[in-house]
Formats: sequence, C-alpha cells, structure tokens
Amino acid sequence: MNVFTMAWRNVWRNHRRSGITIAAMTLALVFEILYSGMVGGMMVGMEEDVNEYELGDVQVFSPGYLTRPSLYNAVQDPDTLIDTLEAGGYRATSRLYAGGLAGSGEASSGVSFVGLDPVQDAATMSLAQALAEGTWLDDADPRGVVVGRGLARTLGLALGSEVVVLSQAADGSMATELFTVRGILLSVAASMDRSTILMTESVFREMMVFPEGAHRVLVRRPAGVTLSAAKAFVQDAAGVSATAPPSDTPPAVHVKTWRELAPFIAQWLDSVSGVIVVLYLIIYAAVAILILNAMLMAVFERIRELGVLKAIGFGPVRVLTMMVTEGLIQAGVATVAGLIIAAPGMWYLTVHGINVGALGGVQMIGMTMPAVWTGHFTVESASVPVVMLFVIVFIAVFYPALKAARVSPVEAMHHQ
Repeated sequence: MNVFTMAWRNVWRNHRRSGITIAAMTLALVFEILYSGMVGGMMVGMEEDVNEYELGDVQVFSPGYLTRPSLYNAVQDPDTLIDTLEAGGYRATSRLYAGGLAGSGEASSGVSFVGLDPVQDAATMSLAQALAEGTWLDDADPRGVVVGRGLARTLGLALGSEVVVLSQAADGSMATELFTVRGILLSVAASMDRSTILMTESVFREMMVFPEGAHRVLVRRPAGVTLSAAKAFVQDAAGVSATAPPSDTPPAVHVKTWRELAPFIAQWLDSVSGVIVVLYLIIYAAVAILILNAMLMAVFERIRELGVLKAIGFGPVRVLTMMVTEGLIQAGVATVAGLIIAAPGMWYLTVHGINVGALGGVQMIGMTMPAVWTGHFTVESASVPVVMLFVIVFIAVFYPALKAARVSPVEAMHHQ
C-alpha cells in the first residue's frame, strides 16, 4: 500500500477531529481570500481616485512649477504634445490652474480655479463621471461651473446658485466673474473636494488673461504599459532626454509619474500588502496551533500502530512522509472547500460591493473612501492565501511527523 493511500485512510479514521481541523482551515482561507480582495479593492479605488481625477499616470509641467506654482510658469504649445501622445496610443489633456477667492451670500473661501477642455478632459480622465449632482462643463454654457462637494457645503452652494470669484489676472488686472453652479462633484480627491472650481478652458483664459500654454499636461497610459515605460515615452514625446548629462540649460519641461508626484500616497499603498501578510500570519498561526494539537494527539493514539509499521519495514522517512501527507491532504480538502465557498462572495463583492454609508467620502492622506466598497479579486489575491496555508500546515505538521518517525518498535510495545 502506498503512502498516499495510507495517509488518506488515516485522515478519515477520526472523521470528527479531521472535520474540525479542515473546517478551521477552510474558514481561515475564506476569510483571507475575501479580506485580501476587499483591501485590494479599496487600494485600487483609492489609486484610481489619484490617477483618474487629479494626477493621471504621468504629468508634464514646466521646471519649477511643483516647488513654486505660478500662473506664468506654463508648458508651451501643449496641443502639439497632446497630438504626439495620442498618435502613440496615449490619452492626454491639459489643465490650467490659478488661485483666488470665491463667495456666495455671506460665506467666502480660498479656491483653486481649474480650466480644462470639457470634451478632451472627459475623454482622458474620469472627472466628468464623478458628479453627485448636475451636469458636466459645456462650452455652450461658458458661465456654468462645477464645484467640489466640500466647497459647496462651505459656501452653501446648490445647483443654480451664483458664486462670485476674485483673482489677479496674468496682466496684473483684477479678475472678477459671476458664475452659476451647474454641477457638484462627488467626494473624490481631497484637494478637489475642498476648494476646486472647474470651468471651461476658454473662460479661464479670458478671465485670467492667459492666452496660451498650460500648467500641466495629464497623461493616461494604454493598458499593459508599465509606469516606467509610459514615462519614457512621454519624455521622448516632450523632447526630454532621460539619460542626458546635467547641463546649465534646464529642460523645457519636466516629466514625472504619479508615484513621484505623490510619494507618500504611493508608499502607503505599497505598505498595505505587508499589512495583509501580517494578518495572514496571525490567523494562520491560530490554525497552526490547532493542527499541531490534532496531529500530536493522532501520533499519541497511534504509537503502537507506528511501532508495528516500523517493525515490518517502514523507515523513518516513510513514516515522516505519511504524517506530512496527512496534513497536506487536509489542507487540500480545505482549499477546495474554501474556494467553492468563497466564489459566491467574491462575485457579490466585485459586482455589488458594500455600501459603507457615512464612511463614504471620508478622506485619508489625500484619498477618498468610496461610497460603495467593492472587491478586486485577482489570481494573486486568491493564490497567496492558499500557498501560505500549505506552508503553515507543513510547518505545523513537521514536528508531530518527526516525533512519529522517531518511534521505535520496542518503545511502542511498552506504550500504555
């Protein structure tokens, strides 16, 4: 009789104990798979907030703009750059930025004006779909603006409300306009939520006396292109050499990825995977203790039987292999059961998600908690808990298996 057949029979000899052990492993595996997918979904959603609404995958801007944003510090001829990028399969849009004051009734607040092409921006980014109320910008309604939800609360704005803005134009004149709110954003990126007023590019240029150029060009990469490859392509399109030696003449533009623009957010997202692994280890440690106890009991109950096996020619390695196989069989059964049980949950959490209620819109380090928390399940999110389960089971079983392998026939005969 081969080792696997003997191990399979031994597992089911005490079906109650084996059932409890397998149930514990199954429950831990289901929890880990669903938890991993839900955390992954939160991270993907928050990263999309950063990329889809505010930063893009790669940005092009003039030297010094990041350290000292200025209305006069602009990328020249952005349309030519956008055409070059789109010819390479990338999506790109330009945005204009300025600061000022906004007021409605007796309330006022410092704001950030963002001018954009409604059609081009909607084709590149997802801000046009992030409306809580109203409609997106339209060149046919030049005095219609879209405001952040937080700013709307601060100024008491609703659809149709009038808002007065005040700033200093590029020529030094006073820039004042009266706008009508035509849309209110969902709680997306924190900075947009609290202080942003979106307007059409043509109105921004007229109000700020800013006839040409753009402050930032936001670029989205095609599917399957890595961030580093996307940056290299954009640098080439913008005429910036990534390998050129330093010179006294600064480059016409700078190119950075979203991870370089928001390093703290990128590091925080990266660290989440470590948190998931720690939770895996905590839960599986409890399962390992249960497995260790069950296998030690099995060895204690079968000492005479193990002695007989040793007496008829079973070597220590064969006994060790049999005991380890018993543990791995239980892990295999738990894996099949766990994946079957987790599958409906993965489908539901991916398609419908969980409505987080009042937590929706809560902001963390510049990112916003979505109103509906959906899962993001991948082969990795399901396979890592399975692999870790088998590793933990092997470690937990090895000591009882080693103890069984060292049983001598003489000692087994005198065991009470």
